[in-house]
Amino acid sequence: MTAYSDITHWHRQLCPVTDVIVISGDLAEDPDQAIRQLERWKEAGITHVLDTRSEWNDEELVAQHAPDIVYGWVGTDDYGTTQPDSWFDDGLAFAADALSDPDAVLLVHCHMGINRGPSMAYRILLESGWDPIGALDAIRNARPIADIAYAGDALDHFHRRHGIAAPRRTLDRDRLASWQRGHDTIGLHLIRPQH
Repeated sequence: MTAYSDITHWHRQLCPVTDVIVISGDLAEDPDQAIRQLERWKEAGITHVLDTRSEWNDEELVAQHAPDIVYGWVGTDDYGTTQPDSWFDDGLAFAADALSDPDAVLLVHCHMGINRGPSMAYRILLESGWDPIGALDAIRNARPIADIAYAGDALDHFHRRHGIAAPRRTLDRDRLASWQRGHDTIGLHLIRPQH
């Protein structure tokens, strides 16, 4: 079981999954803290940010205090329901454009870095040729609090987009279900309060 202190410790930690994909939580609500976080993002080499929250948008803050960072917003809710294909399509398009730059480092985040951000990062890894279970392990190893709650949606989207044959789809879904049974989850869907 994950303790609340573990969640708060990991909330805004930058967690590199690969050399070019990092996951984390969001910028602090306090502007001074957020500006300090942006400095840490720049020091870590972050060049692009993909924000997956529907309830908040830091585009102006990033543009004002870190104009060299390219900011993308593909907001969706974190209510535990199915994520639409359009959300994955938009995230993949931003990621493909970002990662076409050989010097890019893409930060994918949501509010707490538990569900939406890690699930989008998972979809990006699948598109990059990662094995479905290898990608889950890489995310969980980098960020122990990541539930990756929409991994099934991401995997289904990958299968549909690439016309994967039924036997392989079944095998991948079975492997995902087995992985999920073997890994504890936090079970939280946390959305930053709107003002």
